[in-house]
Amino acid sequence: MTPSLAVENARTEAGEIVSLVLNNDRIAAIGLHAAAGIDLAVPRFDAAGGLLCLPFVDGHIHLDKTLIGLPFIPHIPGDTVARRIEAEKSLRRTVALSVEARGGALLEKLAAYGTLSVRSHVDIDTEVGLKGLEAVLSLKQSHGHLVDIQTVAFPQSGVLRNPGTAGLLDAAIAAGADLVGGLDPAGIDNDVTGHLDAIFSVAAKYGVGLDIHLHDGGALGAFELRQIADRTAALGLEGKVVVSHAFCLGELDDAEFGRTAAALARSGVAIMTSAPGAVPMPPVKRLAAAGVRLFCANDNIRDAWSPFGNGDMLERVGILCDRQDFRSDEDLAAAFRLATQAPAEILGRPVEPLQAGSRADFVILPAASLAEAVAARPLDRIVFRGGTIIARGGRLVV
Repeated sequence: MTPSLAVENARTEAGEIVSLVLNNDRIAAIGLHAAAGIDLAVPRFDAAGGLLCLPFVDGHIHLDKTLIGLPFIPHIPGDTVARRIEAEKSLRRTVALSVEARGGALLEKLAAYGTLSVRSHVDIDTEVGLKGLEAVLSLKQSHGHLVDIQTVAFPQSGVLRNPGTAGLLDAAIAAGADLVGGLDPAGIDNDVTGHLDAIFSVAAKYGVGLDIHLHDGGALGAFELRQIADRTAALGLEGKVVVSHAFCLGELDDAEFGRTAAALARSGVAIMTSAPGAVPMPPVKRLAAAGVRLFCANDNIRDAWSPFGNGDMLERVGILCDRQDFRSDEDLAAAFRLATQAPAEILGRPVEPLQAGSRADFVILPAASLAEAVAARPLDRIVFRGGTIIARGGRLVV
């Protein structure tokens, strides 16, 4: 079969200059002389020494919450999670632009930056019901050619404090949501056992994973993490549970941290951090050394929770490096992988090295190394999806 495209002069992470021969959505060959001898009529793309990278994966966003596509809306303050939830619900009632329109605009921005897979939490409560989920599931149809989408049925208003939500979580999974969410069993529902009973029972019923927001701090948060780890192991859900945020891990003494990290590692519970400002964050190196899987993600992208965020995972990696005082080339490269390989593995996406036979999804960055890419955060990048260029310089071309 005649190749569809030859990509020449691309730089691998090891610094080698290679060519890729693409056969529609697959890499047919890759190597120093891979393009030698192919028909001169085959179109060619010169990567000009740009760095060949796996695409970005944003493992925690909220497609139903974003205000992208609307005129700027001033931030609504709130000094507790519960008050910000109520402020957001009030704003949600006034937003005219649909989830499909706002979420679609965000997905297009993400794809333009090189993010080709996401996990979106979607609010499920007794006011909105499954409407947000239905909208995001429709985005899987309309924007799936750009970005792969996983969904989490997220009880933003709590489970026990919002009676009827547990049944809606069950209905959400039956309707097509991929995972069950949770939120601050103590801080929001004031009942750790009851909250975890409710969400883990739905997950066990359908054999799906969980992704739980945990803002509760200190020893309380650590206790909740260990409870989540114990339930994960007891139900055979190892590798299928994520705890997002887990600020408490940045507040613990050595003994408490050690036993909590050990529980997470044993049960395969992964940690997501968005490297947020002004609050503690999980210590990345210490967790990795303890065997805990973790990744970084954007979380809120211009919504009621934050006026900031542009969706660029490379910028998010840079923020993480600043917060964790990562400076060496090795640290920067490891942080880059927290936005590519690590979340792909944790989300259960196929993680294929860029080799013959793998899908032709990749990004070319104008950098000589991963460390330079993180330090410079260049917008001038080329994004390939299924063997086709879909974006250049931060803008879609399809």
